[in-house]
Amino acid sequence: MKDRGMRTVVAVLAGLAVIYFGSRGRSADDGGGGVSGGVVILAVLAAALAWHLTRPGDNAAK
Repeated sequence: MKDRGMRTVVAVLAGLAVIYFGSRGRSADDGGGGVSGGVVILAVLAAALAWHLTRPGDNAAK
């Protein structure tokens, strides 16, 4: 992807998806409905991976 804005959107959506699915499995009886630190770390890693995988290649067809 050459558009930096689209890369940013993909990275943010990847992080939000991890947070959504990571917090969805918790019940209200577990002592709160917050997001754990591990889920936040996984979300940051997923966003960084998405940013890395969508970078423009050096040998792009011109």
